[in-house]
Amino acid sequence: MPHLNTDDGIELYYEEVGAGHPLVFVHEFAGDYRSYEPQLRYFSRRYRCIAFNARGYPPSDVPEDWRRYSQERARDDIRAVLDALSIGKAHVVGISMGGFAALHFGLAYADRATSLVVAGCGYGAEPDKRKQFQDEATRIAAQIETRGMAEVAKTYGLGPTRVQYQNKDPRGFAEFMRQLAEHSTRGSANTQRGVQSRRPSLWDLIEEMKALAVPTLIATGDEDEPCLEPALLMKRTIPTAALVVFPNTGHALNLEEPDLFNRTLAEFFHQVESGRWPQRDPRSISSSILGM
Repeated sequence: MPHLNTDDGIELYYEEVGAGHPLVFVHEFAGDYRSYEPQLRYFSRRYRCIAFNARGYPPSDVPEDWRRYSQERARDDIRAVLDALSIGKAHVVGISMGGFAALHFGLAYADRATSLVVAGCGYGAEPDKRKQFQDEATRIAAQIETRGMAEVAKTYGLGPTRVQYQNKDPRGFAEFMRQLAEHSTRGSANTQRGVQSRRPSLWDLIEEMKALAVPTLIATGDEDEPCLEPALLMKRTIPTAALVVFPNTGHALNLEEPDLFNRTLAEFFHQVESGRWPQRDPRSISSSILGM
C-alpha cells in the first residue's frame, strides 16, 4: 500500500488516480480517504487526484501521544503530501476538519495552493461557542477511549447535521456509518484532543484571512447550523472568496449531494485555471443599505 513520510516521521497512507493538474482531498473527522470516492471517480477524468488519510486514521500511522496531533500538524501534513509526490501547487479541497486544514494550509503556504475549497468548516469557531466546543471535544475523546470508536460511532454519526444524509440516501449513509465504526479508537480520541479541541477560532484569524489572495470557494449546507456564521465570516473577510450554500443539506455535503458538489467545484476550478476568478470589488463593501 502506498505511504509517504512527514517531516516528523509519520507515515500517511494515500491513493492516487488520474492525470492533469493536482487535486488533493483532505477528509473530515468522521471520514477518511474513502469519503471522497464520488469525487475521485469524477475528477480523475481531468485531474491528478490524491486522497490521503490523516494521522490517526489507519492505514496511516496512529501516534500514541495526542500531542503529536494539532491544527499545525494537519496543515503541514498537506504540505508533506505535496512534497513527497513532487507537487508544486495543487487545488486543495477540505471538508470540516479538512476544511480547517485546507484554510490553514492556504494561510501558511499560499504559494503551494492553486485554489482552496473550504467546505463544512466552522464547528466551534464562533467566540461564544469556543468553550462549549472544547468541552464537547474533550468529552467525546473520553467516550471514545472508554467505549471504543465502533460504539461511539453509532451516536456520533447520527448528529443533527447528518440526519439529512440518512434521509436522502439510506444506502450511502449506511456505508458512511460502517466506515466510521472502523476508525481507530486511539487515533480518533487523539484527533479530538489534539486537533479539534485546540484549533484556533476563525475569529482569531481575521487579519490573516484579509491578506489571503488564493482563490477560495467556501461551501456549506443550509442545515449545517454550526457552519453558517463562520461561512459568512470567511466570505466577508477573504477578498478572493465566494460562498455557495447547498439547499436542504447537512454537514457531509460531498456525500449527501455529490453531483451538485462536483459540478460546483468543476466550475470553480475552470474559472481559476482560466484566470477569471476575481477579487471582490471594494465598491461592493458598504455600510449603506441602498448604496447611496
